[in-house]
Order: sequence, then C-alpha cells, then structure tokens
Amino acid sequence: MRILIVNTSERTGGAAVAANRLMKALNNNGAKAKMLVRDKETETLTVVPLPHSPRLRWHFLWERLVIFCRLHFSRQHLFEVDIANAGYDITKLPEFQEADVIHLHWVNQGMLSLKGIQKILQSGKPVVWTMHDIWPATALCHVTLGCQHFTSKCGNCRLLPGGGSSHDYSTTIWQRKQRMLADENIYFVACSHWLESEAKRSALLKGQKITSIPNPIDTRIYKRGNKQEARQRLGLPLDKKLILFASQRVTNVNKGMDYLIEACRQLQISDAAVVILGGHAEEVVSQLSLEAYPLGYVNDEQRIVDVYHAADVFVLPSLSENLPNTIMEAMACGVPCVGFKVGGIPEEIDHRRNGYVAEYRSAEDLARGICWILTEADYEELSKNAVQKVVQNYSQQSVASKYLDVYHQAQAFKHYRL
Repeated sequence: MRILIVNTSERTGGAAVAANRLMKALNNNGAKAKMLVRDKETETLTVVPLPHSPRLRWHFLWERLVIFCRLHFSRQHLFEVDIANAGYDITKLPEFQEADVIHLHWVNQGMLSLKGIQKILQSGKPVVWTMHDIWPATALCHVTLGCQHFTSKCGNCRLLPGGGSSHDYSTTIWQRKQRMLADENIYFVACSHWLESEAKRSALLKGQKITSIPNPIDTRIYKRGNKQEARQRLGLPLDKKLILFASQRVTNVNKGMDYLIEACRQLQISDAAVVILGGHAEEVVSQLSLEAYPLGYVNDEQRIVDVYHAADVFVLPSLSENLPNTIMEAMACGVPCVGFKVGGIPEEIDHRRNGYVAEYRSAEDLARGICWILTEADYEELSKNAVQKVVQNYSQQSVASKYLDVYHQAQAFKHYRL
C-alpha cells in the first residue's frame, strides 16, 4: 500500500514531528509511505518538497494579510486562525497520482487551500485526515479554549473583533468548508480521545467517520538513559533537581509558562532549578524565582533526548493540548510528567501512577504535583510506569497497525461508494 502523507513542514512543529514519525512507522511495518511538504528541512529521500515556485511564499503571505486586516491590524491572534484561501494543487504531482491513500495532516499557512482540498476529495482517492488540532471541525480556529460556536451551524469566531462583517466572514468560511465536504467522505483521525469527542460535536463534520489513534514514537531512540552523563554533556548542574519545560516557542501563552513561573514561586525545594527548552527561552529567565538554564530551540534529536535524560520532572502547563509529543517523549525517557487536566493530557499521564494531573489553571496544584514527584513519590516506580505506558500505547508497531486498518477501511468505503 502506497501512502502519501501531506503536511506543511517536515520537522517544525508538533504535527510535523508526528507525521514524520508515522511515515517511518509505516515504512517499518510493511507499507510504502512518502511525505509531501512545503518546507523540506533534511535530505531524507522519502520526504518530497512541493515543486519550487515563487507563488508558494505568496500563498502564505496573502492569507496572513487577509487575516491581519480582519483582525483590525492586530497581531494578537494572527496565527490562531486560518482561512485556507490560497494553496497548492497537489493532484497533478506524480507522488499524488501513484498513491493509494492520501493522508492529510496539518496543511495550513498556505500549503493547501479549501479549493485544493476539494480537488483532492474529487480525485477519487481515499482520504484520511489526522486532526492535530480542531481547525478541520471549525470555521477558522485551531484552538477553541472553551468556545462552543463550532458545535452549531453558526460559523461565528470569537477571535475576529467587531461582530457584523467579521461574523459574516467567519460564516462564509464555514459555508465554504460545508460545500467542500458535501457528498464527500473523509476518514478523520484525532490524536486523542478528547479531540475525537470534540470533533464529533461539530456540525461541520456531521456524518463523517471519526476515530482516534495516538501519535507514534520510536522507543529505540526515546528511552531511559544516564542522568549524570546527560547533564555533563549539556553543562547542567549535577546536584540539582531539574524541572524541564519545553515548547517550540516558550512565550506562546497557550503553553502556560506563566503558571510554571507562579508554581516555582510556591515551591519549597531549595535545590530545584528550571531547564527551558525552546525558542525565546532567554526571555523568561528573569521572571523565574529559581535558577534557570535556557537551552534555546534545539533541532538535534539526540540532544533533545539528552535534555529529557537530564531532567527529574517534565512540566507542561498548557491551556489547550491535543496529545503533546513532549509528554510522550519525556515519559519514554522515564521522566514523570505534570500537566493540567485539559485535552488529551489526562490520557497520557495517569494521575499519581506515572505523573501528576493538576487542576486546570491552578498554579498551586501544579506546584503540589512537582513537589510530590520530586520529594514524596516512589520516583523509580513512576519512571518505570511512564516507560511502560509509552511502550504499550504509542510504539511504532502499535500505531502503524491501527492506521493500516483505517487505510483499508477508507479504501473499502470509497470503493463501495463508487
């Protein structure tokens, strides 16, 4: 079976990491998978870039400009919404034509337009779409943060100011998506049970097939290692209890750094310190009451594994999450995790068994969870349980097998309709 995985980026962002890992998992388990991307970052032969064209950059810029205008020239929510008004037609590419199944992932920011997706649906090929956020089930938004407009037929978007024309524009995009999906069937896959349940509430996806399959991880790479040796390689202290926070962009409000800052103020652990992995890490150091070590953005996988090995606890106080790769990676390396009770995080962290699930937006409970792991719990037992959870649920073989079943079902359903 030949699978074409379509994603905007090859490696940048959680969806790109997950899509890349799935491609490798499928190729290691009997399928022939390629990845089609706008932004190719390595020399990997199974990753194919879009044909070079000056229009690729303009697709992204044009969409951002339209959104910028709709936001009344504010940058506050500029990358929280997408309108998919511009993108590439991939149906003419040889990689598309030779594929048995088209597997869409995160295809925003000028990769695919709604018109381009409609062409894919009308090509006659089975289409699977993995949802890395809620955008496929809403008019515009990647993150809902409690907004419920997507559950009805109204396309109203909380992020567009001014009502009136803004409301009308959100509704217009909603209607375009409705027309795109009319009489077409996509097999939607959410990365968590939480996102699956959210998607099933969407009026936009009514009648579509929706299931959930977690992201895979290579447990041959992400595994337990020597803590002291990892710290020596990274130049981190050997005598501290290290609290790790990681995000592609540390200053992203939705990742909850403000809550970790407040939790650290409440910690009564004299030998604790914070390690910050991600872009703009140096910008938050002065706000932390504990000694901090900003490592910046790291793209080298072995160095990332070293960072996990060096940590005693991983903390991700996100305000909205699907099934974060970072928690999965930390657990695979034997690091207990703390996160808020939101999205798919409680599906990864089993409370007080392999980590701690804190009450949503409670810095106090976040601090309590960190303290419990570092000073009270049976740390070795937590570590073993974390590794076991990943091996049983997120291994390459387990996830690839589930996706192959979905591909066969999508093929059978498409053949039945034809």
